[in-house]
Amino acid sequence: MRYTLLGRSGLRVSEFALGTMTFGEGWGWGVPEETAARLLDVYADAGGNFVDTADVYTGGTSEEIVGRALRGRRDRFVVGTKFTGQTTPGDLNSAGNHRKNLARSVEASLRRLGTDYIDVLWVHARDTLTPLPELMRALDDQVRAGKVLHVGVSDWPAWEIARANTLAELRDWSPFVGVQARYNLLSRTPEAELLPVARADDLAVLAWGPLAEGRLTGKYLTGGQGRRDRGGFDFTRDGDDEVVREVVAVAGAAGRTPAEVAFAWLRSRPGTIVPVLGATSEQQLTANLAAAGVELDDDALRRLDAVSEPPPVFPADVMNREDMVAMVYGDRWREVTDRRHAARRPILDNERWAPQNQ
Repeated sequence: MRYTLLGRSGLRVSEFALGTMTFGEGWGWGVPEETAARLLDVYADAGGNFVDTADVYTGGTSEEIVGRALRGRRDRFVVGTKFTGQTTPGDLNSAGNHRKNLARSVEASLRRLGTDYIDVLWVHARDTLTPLPELMRALDDQVRAGKVLHVGVSDWPAWEIARANTLAELRDWSPFVGVQARYNLLSRTPEAELLPVARADDLAVLAWGPLAEGRLTGKYLTGGQGRRDRGGFDFTRDGDDEVVREVVAVAGAAGRTPAEVAFAWLRSRPGTIVPVLGATSEQQLTANLAAAGVELDDDALRRLDAVSEPPPVFPADVMNREDMVAMVYGDRWREVTDRRHAARRPILDNERWAPQNQ
């Protein structure tokens, strides 16, 4: 396992995070505490130090299991949890991003985790009823109180993340250091706006659903069973099987598993991409961790990019036209090299509005 920095912070985190949505059996498809504790040990033995949970995961059981499993070694781990979702049915104010729910949720998470601080508090989802200044100031208060060290955001639109961090910068509040998004070979829409914002604002990207709920392992091509058959998330779309077949083909040619190929593709993307691993067995987690040392050659990456590339959205679909580029940058734009943006591989045409002569 190697390590990276969590966005603009100096916090060192492992290149894979351990997701704990499966810790606890309250939702019908998780694992018992004994298995969950063993999964955390396997992850730690591989060098992992970045644990991701949430106050709503399995009704709070996930946080409790994580807290007990880390007892006596908590400071060696970077523990992130989330708030926003309703935790008390019937209680209007037990949901949302407002100050009351934030303060109450932090105290409850600290108790369940058995700790006196949270390394990263993630805003779990967008709440349009809570003014942005209220949220950002309330988050900063938790940081200044020492109960939270860093803050991040999950499942938000790019424009509001940019607005939030600009507000934090102007008012000397704690900015978001990371963003969580569903990102994988079957879900590349974050490349249109979220990933450019993340790179521009130096945000780490935690990619949840990196295997598309098991689709990218190829098992559903042959009638395999998985979490989606037990009531889990299912984001299946027409055309996905074509992408999965190409992943399987690339894996066969490289002597790797489809899961390793899917993780290697994610880790090849520009910026700081940290896949979140979820598992229900030691064998599954060990297999996923094996992807840490896998790199794909340029031909394999080109094949995967081509088969999975989503259509560009406005304004990229217009501004990438040759005549529009020449209009904006002049007819000699190919002679200009912007060395400030030296990403190894541009992601999509969406991000090539400026010359990229590297």
